[in-house]
Amino acid sequence: MVVYEFDNQEEEMKYNPADIEVKWQKIWEDKKLFKVDKDESKEKFYCLEMFPYPSGKIHMGHVRNYAIGDVISRYKFMKGLNVLHPMGWDAFGLPAENAAIENSTHPAVWTKQNISYMKQQLKKLGLSYDWDREIATCDPEYYRWEQKVFIEMWEKGLIYKKKSHLNWCDDCNTVLANEQVEEGACWRCGHEVQIKELDGWYLKITQYADELLDFTEKLTGWHTKVLTMQSNWIGKSYGASISFKIKDIDDSIEVFTTRPDTVFGATFMSVAPEHPIVSKLLENTEFQKEGQAFVDSILKEDKVNRMDDEKEKRGFFTGRYVVNPVTGEDMPVYIANFVLMDYGTGAVMAVPAHDQRDFEFAAKYGCELKIVIQPGEELTLDSMEEAYTGAGKLVNSGQFNGMDNEPAKKAIVDWLDEKKLGKSTINYRLRDWQISRQRYWGAPIPFISCAKCGSVPVPADQLPVELPDVDFNPNMRGNPLDKVPEFKNTVCPKCGGAANRETDTMDTFMESSWYFLRYTSPKCDTAPFDKSEADYWMNVDQYIGGIEHAILHLLYSRFYTKVLRDLGYVSIDEPFNRLLTQGMVCKETYKCPEHGWLFPEEAEGGKCSKCSSDVVIGRVEKMSKSKRNVVDPNKLIKEYGADTARLFILFASPPERELEWSDSGVEGSFRFLNRVWRLIQNNINLFSEELPAPVDDEISKEILFHTNVTVKKVTDDIERYQLNTAVAAMMEFVNNLYAIEQKMGEGHKALFKDAIFSLMKLIAPFTPHAAEELYEMAGFEGLISRSEWPDFDEKLTQKDEITIAVQVNGKLRGQIDIPRNLEKEAVFEAALAIENVIKHTEGMNMVKQIYVPNKLVNFVVK
Repeated sequence: MVVYEFDNQEEEMKYNPADIEVKWQKIWEDKKLFKVDKDESKEKFYCLEMFPYPSGKIHMGHVRNYAIGDVISRYKFMKGLNVLHPMGWDAFGLPAENAAIENSTHPAVWTKQNISYMKQQLKKLGLSYDWDREIATCDPEYYRWEQKVFIEMWEKGLIYKKKSHLNWCDDCNTVLANEQVEEGACWRCGHEVQIKELDGWYLKITQYADELLDFTEKLTGWHTKVLTMQSNWIGKSYGASISFKIKDIDDSIEVFTTRPDTVFGATFMSVAPEHPIVSKLLENTEFQKEGQAFVDSILKEDKVNRMDDEKEKRGFFTGRYVVNPVTGEDMPVYIANFVLMDYGTGAVMAVPAHDQRDFEFAAKYGCELKIVIQPGEELTLDSMEEAYTGAGKLVNSGQFNGMDNEPAKKAIVDWLDEKKLGKSTINYRLRDWQISRQRYWGAPIPFISCAKCGSVPVPADQLPVELPDVDFNPNMRGNPLDKVPEFKNTVCPKCGGAANRETDTMDTFMESSWYFLRYTSPKCDTAPFDKSEADYWMNVDQYIGGIEHAILHLLYSRFYTKVLRDLGYVSIDEPFNRLLTQGMVCKETYKCPEHGWLFPEEAEGGKCSKCSSDVVIGRVEKMSKSKRNVVDPNKLIKEYGADTARLFILFASPPERELEWSDSGVEGSFRFLNRVWRLIQNNINLFSEELPAPVDDEISKEILFHTNVTVKKVTDDIERYQLNTAVAAMMEFVNNLYAIEQKMGEGHKALFKDAIFSLMKLIAPFTPHAAEELYEMAGFEGLISRSEWPDFDEKLTQKDEITIAVQVNGKLRGQIDIPRNLEKEAVFEAALAIENVIKHTEGMNMVKQIYVPNKLVNFVVK
């Protein structure tokens, strides 16, 4: 056993994280402490935080995400489980390409540098990653398998190509994502954005809509909020498909409605600007030019904003009419900003008397209202200030008059079906996944376009299709791959004729939809992953990430896993057993009237460091680079150490809630670590001395009680992921140990040594560097990270003597200290002896005596 000898007690007792953290990080790395392999004899645990985009710097949101996962992983290590805790990089994406253009470098170089820097930052946090499993999605050895699966999906009919409307900048000669369109203009050059119809590749996620929806009920380890968001995104709804014939044109418009009971009240139709019928409606009419301009203006708007109920309803009359199939009346057709092709059929039968959005639109454009559902009190058009959307009986609805509206839905659909005017339909909000991106820094789509043979997959022995070298500079415009003839020009694998390689690349959500499977065997060179390894490690037992990924990433990952199952790669239905969505890290903002947003260090003392103006302190908001209300993790680690950074971020708030940054909270966490350090060092000799057997007295019972209660509380809290209350329990434990230290004698030292030994182990997942150093100082061989988690005795978590409340008629009148599980009669006798109880019961009739064992007594008197 190693024993520390202190020449200068004061100097050695000082907690110095700068020295110990580097030391233990090197030891862990040299020993490959967290490297794991499949071991069928051990229970496995797969803990995974969503991998980061290599932007160049980690932020406090990263720290929170990874610290939560690290506590869980280290705890499971100490519980004896075989823990897989990997890390990698979501390395493709537009930011890297933009940075390459701006800095005249290559995105691969920029990405590699950022990965190297961020990896060192993560290592400084002391995270328990198996770095031998590190992956980067921009590695051809990663995306080659993605390309292979893509071809297999195409062969199974799960992938197709079609035209769609996309944002287009003529000046940059490129497609823009919705978020790159700012007030109708290109974010990069300011040129007006147009809508262009382009070919794109689609994955048939809609084919899995029902299974994705059904399985939300089986994901018991997911928060209800996330499952609700996914269910709403899939958006399964039951209704009717109804066909409306266009007057004077040999065509019709089909609508989907969940309210067939209101079809007799439909007085106009609204169609989406993207709807293919729009051009036909406007063609060769006096409305064509103005109508197209209206369409173009709406298509520049963000789709989410268009759906906002608060947004102004805008429409354009096409000059055309459709015929209501049940009334025979003409209905004017409008192009409307609030109708999207992404839901239903892209056309809406408008019932303004019974739909608020239609009501507002009709009020603005003078459309007719027709009441077809009457509640108990009669509605009149003159009295209506808003649409009536409730239940009632049908009126003005032909043979269905007098029916309750709910059963009328089926009756009307049956009648429409009989007349071949409509049918019962199930609709989904979910649309097939468009994965084509007109940019360079992504996985190439493994297809070749041949004039004779059409779209032909690249032969398997020619995978991966790698990205060619391209010189990036600020003058670049358009898709770089389109301008590399040696990449684009090729031969058709089928007929041998001249052909063009696909120059679109894949959506980066493709890479993040299966990376968790690649971690199970990242060096596998014969398949995307080794199936036996995946069968052992999957599912991910605990997945951790931000709520902003609740829909797309998680939904795509679930879909992709089901596809891989159907292709024979995996045996699982779902990828993630439990999901924890951690809250955002927030901080107040600082603004100078002259210099705008300031970093916290630029606003110290309430004055701008640049001009000495008074700083305006704003509201607490999510930390963001744009508002500069950020805290640099590197600076925090340098000043206080990684253990303090971890401890504060874990203690300041429950994991799923927002965390408000507090400098004083950081200092408090640092002080607590110093208190732990001093407590254990003050008693470090207990680990090397021969100690007498414990005495059986109140102080010994107190030590045992606090130790067992704390071990139980911290264990239970980690299992429930209530890490903030686990830290609070350890803080309370330390306070109790300091109090006991002042009064303990020789006969208590053995139990006290066990108590501080338990404390060392309890802090190990939270503050691993300090725990390792203290463990070594105490003379133990090996590493605390590989020691056993402390156990507790349930019997010792309960005191022999308890305090219970005594009430009279429900009001607290006193307390008594009694032995646990004392007989009821003895409890009543002790309670009735309390002076204040006597005062409130004397001369009264005792109606009832109530005793809740070990909790309270209540005397009912009158």
